[in-house]
Amino acid sequence: MNTEVKVPGSRTADKFVVRLPDGMRQKIADVAKNYHRSMNSEIVSRLEQSLHTESLFGAVSQEGTTENTTESNEEQEKIPTDLNAVESAIIQRLRQLPAAKQKALLELLGETA
Repeated sequence: MNTEVKVPGSRTADKFVVRLPDGMRQKIADVAKNYHRSMNSEIVSRLEQSLHTESLFGAVSQEGTTENTTESNEEQEKIPTDLNAVESAIIQRLRQLPAAKQKALLELLGETA
């Protein structure tokens, strides 16, 4: 009698093909190597971090879009690309605040506006 229990593994996991912009594959490979992970593990980790950050800093509607996003695409593009997901989320939320609240937050952080 065979009592072996099969545990779901990478062979049975959901698969999704993504088209990457030129150069991104090498960037992912470099970062993954730096963290001693596979490219797949690096991508999954970053997606999980991004989804977690979004759940903390921006409510997602049932349609899958972030609510309270008043920032234009042009402003979003000005955020440096070397930031992690949490840093990017903080900048986006800061930009959504009225000027008086931005100033108050900077004062709270010990920065002079």
